[in-house]
Amino acid sequence: MRLGETLNSAIQRLSESHVPSPRLNAELLLMFTLRCDRAYLYGHPERELTQEEETRYADALERRSSGTPAQYITGHQEFWGIDLIVSPAVLIPRPETEHVIEAVLDRTGEGRAYSRGELKIVDVGTGSGCVAIALAKELLQAEIHATEISPAALEMARANAARHQLQSRIRFRQTDLLEGMQAGTFDFVVSNPPYVGESEEDQVQLEVRKFEPRQAVFAGHTGMEVIERLIPQAGEALKPDGWLVIEISGTIAERVRKALAGWAHVKIANDLQGIARVASAQNSGDGS
Repeated sequence: MRLGETLNSAIQRLSESHVPSPRLNAELLLMFTLRCDRAYLYGHPERELTQEEETRYADALERRSSGTPAQYITGHQEFWGIDLIVSPAVLIPRPETEHVIEAVLDRTGEGRAYSRGELKIVDVGTGSGCVAIALAKELLQAEIHATEISPAALEMARANAARHQLQSRIRFRQTDLLEGMQAGTFDFVVSNPPYVGESEEDQVQLEVRKFEPRQAVFAGHTGMEVIERLIPQAGEALKPDGWLVIEISGTIAERVRKALAGWAHVKIANDLQGIARVASAQNSGDGS
């Protein structure tokens, strides 16, 4: 079948399967199959697909139609302009998490240089390594640490760091949150922790519930269970004036604010859709 006909057929199929953004998904999977860019797709509509290409594309469409995220099919996702490899072992990096990077950079720039020594940051629950890698790219003098409880996810994060030649800049450690980390060490504790409550499960997209790692999505019944453990650990791990920056959701924003009682400069920032997305607070010495 010709490329143009194949693409149109795929768009129709994904539409009938109620896949969101069917054209974008059809294009993405066809570019993955043919190892080409979007310009090639529309510049060569008469190009005949080989039997092998048709078979591979049909398999990709079948998986996507059944709910498998496109990122798990292609094995890639972009975050902060960085190409990352992903698998069902890790949460798919999302644009909303980039607000965490922005919050950290806002507190390290504009006259806020850390002159008392090397800036030290730990990314808790690093998953694919997206946050740690983005910060390593932006803050060239920073010492970056990353923790992860899942061995499979930690392996993926290490692979991503190596792909971007950052394996010597990021110190990975398998542990639960900040357990075993030295007290008073870090200028920043950053995290995109699990923050969805099991009571909200019916409101979560089916493909997230079915395919993404459950322990990276759901924190427990209320959604606060991991954050409530992380906040006092962060208070211990941070320097006296260090910052905690975490991704949250609108449904837990006020509970997070209350959990940060005793911290200084508590701020809840919204994402581009006006939804509470990032909580930040400065350690006042009694935040733990």
